[in-house]
Amino acid sequence: MELVVGRIGRPHGVRGEVSVDVRTDDPDRRYAPGVVLIADPSRRSLTVVRSRWHHGRLLVHFEGSDDRVAADGLRGQLLMVDSATAGETEPGEYWDHQLVGLSAMHVNGTRIGEVYEVIHLPGSELLAVRRDDGGEVLIPFVEAIVPTVDVAGGQVVVDPPEGLLEINDSAPTES
Repeated sequence: MELVVGRIGRPHGVRGEVSVDVRTDDPDRRYAPGVVLIADPSRRSLTVVRSRWHHGRLLVHFEGSDDRVAADGLRGQLLMVDSATAGETEPGEYWDHQLVGLSAMHVNGTRIGEVYEVIHLPGSELLAVRRDDGGEVLIPFVEAIVPTVDVAGGQVVVDPPEGLLEINDSAPTES
């Protein structure tokens, strides 16, 4: 299985560097010189020549991407690693594929729905949950709101602040 560790953004400069939207907790290891990543959808192998942080963004230069035109050709592709080489996660860290499909259970024992996507934002992650009543809700994936993740048991326990689960219940009114 392949795991997403980033997404290629726009070129930076004229020498082939690209910005990368990082989707891993260990970018220094994942983007070290010599690391080979799989680009999707092209299925092309990309070897990291060098990487550096610039104003909070990761910039990466891949082998064969030596100018702005070549770098722009990589834009939008997902960067992946094979799960067999991904290594172990730390306690409290999860791969997206481990969370998708889990039942979202309220702390009171009622089922909310099923996690169908993990959304990566600059500040944190959100669990997108398809509610059993047909709606959807975005739940911040922080320990205070999701205190329990039981991958083996197939569920996450949600302790939502007041109003979180109802936020999408009301439709906008037309004037």
